[in-house]
Amino acid sequence: MNIFEALRESHDKQRSLAKKLVETSGHSEERKELFDLLKNELYAHSVAEDRYLYIPLMFDDVGLDITRHALAEHHEMDELVETLEQTDMSSPSWLATAKQLSEKVHHHLKEEERKFFQQAGKILADAEKEKLGKQYLAEYKKYKTETA
Repeated sequence: MNIFEALRESHDKQRSLAKKLVETSGHSEERKELFDLLKNELYAHSVAEDRYLYIPLMFDDVGLDITRHALAEHHEMDELVETLEQTDMSSPSWLATAKQLSEKVHHHLKEEERKFFQQAGKILADAEKEKLGKQYLAEYKKYKTETA
């Protein structure tokens, strides 16, 4: 499995969890559980993606530019998660922020898959894509286990 295939698996989980989260209401067990799952998925994915896709791409001039944008979006999502952690789940502002997070997640993943992956695919050699995929999955699983 190459790096892009591995990342898409997590992307599908993120989309599903973000969609389900904004369909919840109040301070419910379902909302708490979905938020915790999404938060864990975003964290494990971003740590592993940063190390095994973004950092290798930073050694290329084109890769550096596209990576800066993706890292900025990761930071924006982190800030929204932090805001959600500090807001009462029953508050209307919690749902408004959760919707912002869902929109940001969907935007980021769409952009990555339609633009970023194509550019990155031209920079990375096939063997490197395979190697990075294995390293990403190992790191991703480690953080999924540690923070679950």
